[in-house]
Amino acid sequence: MASKISVYSVPDLKNTSDDALPNYLTSLKFKQSHIYTDVRLALGYTAVVISGVLFYADWKLGWDKTKFWTLWAVLAYFAINTALTYWIWFVENGITFVGERNGVKLVISTSTKKHDPIYNVTARYTVKDGSKFVEKEVKAKAPFTRWFTADGYFVAKPFQQFLASEISAIGEADPSNVVEEIGRGSSHEGGAKDIDAQLYKLAGFVDQQGQGGSKVRRRG
Repeated sequence: MASKISVYSVPDLKNTSDDALPNYLTSLKFKQSHIYTDVRLALGYTAVVISGVLFYADWKLGWDKTKFWTLWAVLAYFAINTALTYWIWFVENGITFVGERNGVKLVISTSTKKHDPIYNVTARYTVKDGSKFVEKEVKAKAPFTRWFTADGYFVAKPFQQFLASEISAIGEADPSNVVEEIGRGSSHEGGAKDIDAQLYKLAGFVDQQGQGGSKVRRRG
């Protein structure tokens, strides 16, 4: 059974969605690449090894015998940590999935804004144009209320429909989950009132109905 999370925590909503994304894509026979994670781990472990070796050498040999090597080790440590920071913020930059299926390469990045319960997805993938492959980029977004229940449970089906409908590379691999109203309706008016009401609830607002109409007040 799926774990229950707080619907008022945007990071929890994003992390749960991010975790579900590669599980869904690998079920469609996308072969996941872990190159970005491998590089990040290699840089991180290298920095840890340098620190450990330096500590052990200083403990066994003393400062006088290790101070020359300590200087170079500290410089190497900071250089590796700088490279690690650059890799995380400017190379990975929110990448959640990298994979390939039948010659189609797919890279998906996700993001959210603070206090904004909207899931932003950027997909870069290759499509065949005649005898060659060209890269295409698609941006999509949807409220988390589309695939989370009011009490905080993740529902896979609408999440899969969102991805398959918005990203053609996924839709081609899973046509049964393509829904035209989702794929073409990110800004359509149908259901807008329901979505707005759910977003108010997620942001901590509640509606109060009165004889003179409706008004909105902050919860608590």
